[in-house]
Amino acid sequence: MPQEIEIKQRLDDPDALHRRLHDGQARRDARIFEVNRILDTPDRRLLAADCGLRLRLGRPLDGPGPATATLTFKGPRRPGTPKMREELETPVADDALMTEILRRLGFAPVILYEKRRETWLFAGCRICLDELPRIGWFVEIEGPDAAAIDAVRRRLGLAENPLLAETYVELAAEHGVAGGGDCIRLAFAG
Repeated sequence: MPQEIEIKQRLDDPDALHRRLHDGQARRDARIFEVNRILDTPDRRLLAADCGLRLRLGRPLDGPGPATATLTFKGPRRPGTPKMREELETPVADDALMTEILRRLGFAPVILYEKRRETWLFAGCRICLDELPRIGWFVEIEGPDAAAIDAVRRRLGLAENPLLAETYVELAAEHGVAGGGDCIRLAFAG
């Protein structure tokens, strides 16, 4: 099964990390604005099992381009560092139709969070610089294994920074505000 292997850290100085990525000859892959909807049943069955069902909408921040939608299921986190969990993803052609299908199956949005994401490719890993409303900047490093992720952390000068155990879903639930229905929202102003 496909799995996600990653670490997350708070980022106090995104400009310094940008410089290190440029200096290290990393390749910028994309800059996107995301709206992430976490769906669950009324009894929060998935979240209680440390699982997630996410419908993500993304649009490029660097000019025109098509919006994309992706449906993702994440299994429970395995103990240890880096964070590892099953991750199943598929593109979605019609996000409104997918939302309706999921609603009819008993799933509704329970958490919505927005994010500005810049993705870089470096030394076999994917580095994501993420800005979330009200809570600031984060860096995620996703790679094929713990050794590759640790090597990239060291090369980028991030090895001394503490790792974050919380997911964006948990951070959004903690820092978001009540939205329509039972949905908690963490969104940029405007």
